[in-house]
Amino acid sequence: MVWPFQSRSQKSIARIEVSGAIAGATRKAVLEAIERVEEKKFPALLLRIDSPGGTVGDSQEIYNALLRLREKVPIVASFGNISASGGVYIGMGAQHIVANPGTITGSIGVILRGNNIERLLDKVGVSFKVIKSGPYKDILAFDRELTDSEKSILQELIDVSYGQFVRTVAEARGLPEEQVRSFADGRIFTGEQALELGVVDRLGTEEDARRWAAELADLDPEKAEVQKIEPKKSGIQKFLPGRNQSLLSQVFPEATSNLQTVTNWLEFEISTSGLPLWLYRP
Repeated sequence: MVWPFQSRSQKSIARIEVSGAIAGATRKAVLEAIERVEEKKFPALLLRIDSPGGTVGDSQEIYNALLRLREKVPIVASFGNISASGGVYIGMGAQHIVANPGTITGSIGVILRGNNIERLLDKVGVSFKVIKSGPYKDILAFDRELTDSEKSILQELIDVSYGQFVRTVAEARGLPEEQVRSFADGRIFTGEQALELGVVDRLGTEEDARRWAAELADLDPEKAEVQKIEPKKSGIQKFLPGRNQSLLSQVFPEATSNLQTVTNWLEFEISTSGLPLWLYRP
């Protein structure tokens, strides 16, 4: 029941959007937004996810923050165009999940990526002299091949992380771990297939998810507003970025879009280089 003396936030549904790679700045922004939902006492959260995945630790931190929040308010996740790998993981922090029939999801698994350019370095006559405290300190060095013992160490790391992912999905969705492992092999699937597998609860749009969240919070689905939650900004941030971005987008709209794309890509590459990733791999 909504009382007259309740604030606007207590009569509205909070909305947090997770888009792009889940790493670094994205983790910080989402965690701050979750804190604001709790501070302002929103009665429900609509979690919109459109992400190909991200780093293990960042995904786990967001997931754990959602678990704590959902002890106080209902959370409904809406899977957008892509909600795969780390996107799936943080979605497990919601009580209920809605996906479009054509949503690309899945990619439940862990990958560790390294590059070996040893032959290229040999051709140009470049070599590195390494002084290290132990035999594995330069594991995944780009100028040499992995040794067998290094491969074993890294495979064990991947297996442990993978087991954590499987257990999280199994517990969140009420499924046996072996059943989850049967489709948690890195494959991607549609929202419709995810429903059949038990990964999501319903097929529908973000609007359908919003209405469900309103019902769970005892709000009128026809009237309940949505407030987009963003991280707090300092006074100077409020003044400068918006004005500059607005002017730039008016003068160079295509350049602004391309710059943002490049910025997102660079942030992802720098944040995740050499780390275990939960990724959507086309």
